[in-house]
Amino acid sequence: MFSFLKSDPTKKLRKQRAALLEKAMHAQRNGDIRTYSRLSTEAEEAYKKIQEIEASEERK
Repeated sequence: MFSFLKSDPTKKLRKQRAALLEKAMHAQRNGDIRTYSRLSTEAEEAYKKIQEIEASEERK
């Protein structure tokens, strides 16, 4: 009934992923490829979590 009051469970993950991608971009521009690689991997893991949450919501 009050579904509009429920928060989006992926909102925090999307924000975290965007921040990680931005940090990764800056690391790449500064030539720090190891940090870029680590941050990109973390961003990819966050994206997988988002996809899992959305897939489980569709099944309901």
